[in-house]
Amino acid sequence: MHLQNKQVAIVGGGMGGLLLARLLQMKNINVKVYERDFNQEVRVQGSPLDLHEDSGLKAMKQANLLHEFYANIRPNASKARILDKDFQLHFDEHNIEKATLKSISETNKDSLENISKPRPEIDRAVLRNILLNSLLPETMVWDSQFLSMEKENTGWKLHFKNGNTVFAALVIAADGANSKVRAYLSTEKPIYSGITMIEGTIYNAQQNAPDLFEFSKGGKVLALSNEQTIMYGTKGDGSLMFLLSSKIPEKWLAENDLDFKDNQKIFEWFKEIYSEWSPKWHELFKSSELHFIPRPQYYFPVNQTWKTQHNITMIGDAAHRMPPFAGKGANLALLDAAELADFLTSDQFNGIKTALYHFEKRMLERAAIATKDTLENGERIHSKNALAQLVSIFKRTN
Repeated sequence: MHLQNKQVAIVGGGMGGLLLARLLQMKNINVKVYERDFNQEVRVQGSPLDLHEDSGLKAMKQANLLHEFYANIRPNASKARILDKDFQLHFDEHNIEKATLKSISETNKDSLENISKPRPEIDRAVLRNILLNSLLPETMVWDSQFLSMEKENTGWKLHFKNGNTVFAALVIAADGANSKVRAYLSTEKPIYSGITMIEGTIYNAQQNAPDLFEFSKGGKVLALSNEQTIMYGTKGDGSLMFLLSSKIPEKWLAENDLDFKDNQKIFEWFKEIYSEWSPKWHELFKSSELHFIPRPQYYFPVNQTWKTQHNITMIGDAAHRMPPFAGKGANLALLDAAELADFLTSDQFNGIKTALYHFEKRMLERAAIATKDTLENGERIHSKNALAQLVSIFKRTN
């Protein structure tokens, strides 16, 4: 085994990095995960994840974690209610008997189909804890924000903000869309998709946004009108996460100098940009327990490539950043981890560099397809007839 007695450093403790560490440890590989969060409780987790059979679920099975996954899924979280700007309901998946649900993987090739496929959903925080708890003690090195690294012998010397320096024979970038490690492997820059999302989280939503909380029925709500969207869903911790999505110029955030810690100013912006939407949506902004994050949507070129090295690679968003409109980001990160672990511990390759070459080739091929899908979905979701398209797909697939 090429990694025997070598130290592996995974930079980033998201889903892909944690699963990779789990799989390498199952093969008795020495691995550490360096995470910038101070501890396990710090990170604010996003919307629930639906894992796909050919990627996320496949990876969880490989890690022997399917039992824990299914013990923690939220059955209603994947059910959708679709409405328009006036809060008029056009489709309600909660009214469809479970027995009538059917897979559309063979029959429907429309690129919007990914939004409506019934797949098991789980809260991100819960999934992350499952992965964290599967690791050996001392695997996680918290409070380790990556600063830089330089080559040393055949590996790398890594430097962190806390002053620590470590050596690793192999470095794997799993530090997300704004990866700092990526620059040591690729000079490709992300491209703006034309769409910006504003993410909001309402804590204690049953009290702070009671009407919207009840309307969701524990599932997700998708509203499309005027080439804009509002999407929201509740989480197991009682919070409600929503996304406001519009076609906005890339420099809009900088030029408007919006203070995302000023909830009232964000509310005023919403009433201006979403001026034709029903006042019922204003409940999203009434809570004092409200947190916003701007998320301009970028992607890496579909034809990106880089020269394979023998001591560094990357997975997940660090490797193939893309918008979320095909629902594949986390699933691809988990699949990346599963395949990379397989390739690095396989005897079919004559060295680490060869294993990384074949892994990166496969990863970039599937990422290119997923990126095209998500960009097409983004255009459709923000088109003039987006609502009719989405309702038609849900009706065909239920």
